Amino acid sequence: MASDERLARFRQAHLNPFNKTPEEQEQHPEGENPTPGRCSPPTVPHCQGGDPEGALDLGLAEDHFSRPVGLILAQDVGQLCQAIEECKRVILALPEHSERQKDAVVRLIHLRLKLQELKDPDEDEPNIRVVLEHRFYKEKSKSVKQMCDKCSTIIWGLIQTWYTCTGCYYRCHSKCLPLVSRVCVRAKVSHQAEYQLSICPESGLDSQDYRCAECRAPVSLRGVPSEARQCDYTGLYYCSSCHWNDLAVVPARAIHNWDFEPRKVSRCSMRYLALMVSRPVLKLREINPLLFNYVEELVEIRKLRQDILLMKPYFITCKEAMEARLLLQLQDRQHFVENDEMYSLQDLMDIEAGRLSCSLTEIHTLFAKHIKLDCERCQAKGFVCELCKEGDVLFPFDSHTSVCTGCSAVFHRDCFYDNSTTCPKCARLSLRKQSLFQDSGITEAEP
Repeated sequence: MASDERLARFRQAHLNPFNKTPEEQEQHPEGENPTPGRCSPPTVPHCQGGDPEGALDLGLAEDHFSRPVGLILAQDVGQLCQAIEECKRVILALPEHSERQKDAVVRLIHLRLKLQELKDPDEDEPNIRVVLEHRFYKEKSKSVKQMCDKCSTIIWGLIQTWYTCTGCYYRCHSKCLPLVSRVCVRAKVSHQAEYQLSICPESGLDSQDYRCAECRAPVSLRGVPSEARQCDYTGLYYCSSCHWNDLAVVPARAIHNWDFEPRKVSRCSMRYLALMVSRPVLKLREINPLLFNYVEELVEIRKLRQDILLMKPYFITCKEAMEARLLLQLQDRQHFVENDEMYSLQDLMDIEAGRLSCSLTEIHTLFAKHIKLDCERCQAKGFVCELCKEGDVLFPFDSHTSVCTGCSAVFHRDCFYDNSTTCPKCARLSLRKQSLFQDSGITEAEP
């Protein structure tokens, strides 16, 4: 009997402080602590004094020392609704387009997804889960060809519940969701869209304390307890669970060496490169200007892009071109109609494969045909060489023409460079300005 009493006292002392019965909750309202062995669950603090930063304690702030990124303190529908309202007020109070306002908007999205998750009481597994900025949706596919990114095992869709992040396509079992340690790379792409432009910047295993750069599991080059695998993009070492020997084109090698051979990268780097591949964030003239002397295709693409930018004003002011939506021919490469300097990694890969030159030449021919042959309005906006006053109508994107930088007049290239005088149109404009100044001076001198 004595042992039974000791066991009962031991269990009483180690009860879960959050497992309260309804009778106990009625006997001990909020703010009271009935016994030293039990404590009340944490409550959501309220914003005081109208300070917008105070509302960040409702699960909107990030305290890297007390809780992981993406943790939401509110645990029920009422608290979440209150946190959502406070978050809205914070967004309106913070400066527009500031980093803190952007972070608050992201938190508002997560709070609403968490609220929708809690509003699915009829299902064994909720349809939406929010973990470390991942937006996990429950998959309905019964395919067995997927692998869990957390435990590196097969997902048996027929008998197991699994989730996919809509942002970075991270896949994992339902049981692995609480163990996810990788932050969604979509957030990194949204906040800081740039590449690591140093070729495999290795710093050594000792700088990582001989642990995986992602999950912090012990690793070594000898394979004990786990094999250390290097990511060619970041230069860091990962364990076999975080590095599956996936192959990807490394941007630094492509820009500096014009090397597009796929290299082994970690899972996190592979997801990041896949999301960044079509983003025009590479300014080659600043990163490696000598590349244009080495790769002839780059010079050809740059000339085609410059011509397309010269054609763009014709299409914007042409009703037929707007109805035909000619500029949508480049909807997959929108930056081609905005500037001629920025490139994406996909652009460079297509240039190396020879695909971009062919497709861009076809689009250039289609645009030129509309301006010079099909549309009378666009033809009327052509130029006649004022130096020789001979030949056909000229356009600024013709290969045998030159454009005056002062007045944008178009001339034959040979006439423009052989002529020792200034541009005739610029001379007329300067004379007109002088006459206007003289007329205004005479008018002011008269009483």
